[in-house]
Amino acid sequence: MFAKSRSQKVLLLLFALQKKKKNKRRYWVHDINKKREQCGEYHRLCIELRSHEDKFFQYFRMSKACFEELHELIKVNIEKCTTNWRKPIDTRQRLAICLRYLATGDSHQTIAFSFRLGRSTVSKIVKDVCQEIWRALQPIYLPRPTTKMWKQSVAGFLEHWGFPNCLGSIDGKHIKLKCPRNSGSAYFCYKNYFSIVLLAIVDPYYKFMVVDIVNYGRHSDSAIFENSVFYQQFVHDKIILPQNHFLEQKSPCLMYSLVTKGFHSKHI
Repeated sequence: MFAKSRSQKVLLLLFALQKKKKNKRRYWVHDINKKREQCGEYHRLCIELRSHEDKFFQYFRMSKACFEELHELIKVNIEKCTTNWRKPIDTRQRLAICLRYLATGDSHQTIAFSFRLGRSTVSKIVKDVCQEIWRALQPIYLPRPTTKMWKQSVAGFLEHWGFPNCLGSIDGKHIKLKCPRNSGSAYFCYKNYFSIVLLAIVDPYYKFMVVDIVNYGRHSDSAIFENSVFYQQFVHDKIILPQNHFLEQKSPCLMYSLVTKGFHSKHI
């Protein structure tokens, strides 16, 4: 009994030492990354792109004016303090790294090599900047729809598309991802890859009114809709839609609806 207990302790100790050895960093900053300001993509290319509007747009998928406007909105919240150890990555470079990742879909490692940064640094920058972009822009460009906004959408669908009592157009999109740990087949979709589902409703002018990204890829269309925040709020009367009305004096009362092409649900 004693020998068995002692063997277990030895194994645990060896496991802890091995884990500590793996986690030990060889460099505080790799020699290659120390040349960031001389050879990194931001200092070597991004600065030069400011003189070429068309190339700037191709690189960042936005104009210089849009970049500067976005930077002004979030710079205070993504700025880091200078310490005695090192100079922080400036706010414009942080935004450039995040936008380049969003524009290309490249891996964090690829972006890290281009900008001469650590992979974990790029991962944190992308996460932090995306959060601040959402916080700054969501209230402006994706506010919670009001009854007035729904009525405007209905009027727009009737005027531009000849479709009466239409609240919006709804669809779902599978976003491919690497299988999360211990998730089993929850994210495995019918397209034979792992995904989460983006659910969106747009108005007649192709502008997003509702966005929901919370569903497992394996869920059916009806389950995706039922699990969405929009549906749950609708069921509990937290979304106030316009009252159904008659199209003409003697016509039947037509309920409001959402139109869709490839997204099928018995609840729509």
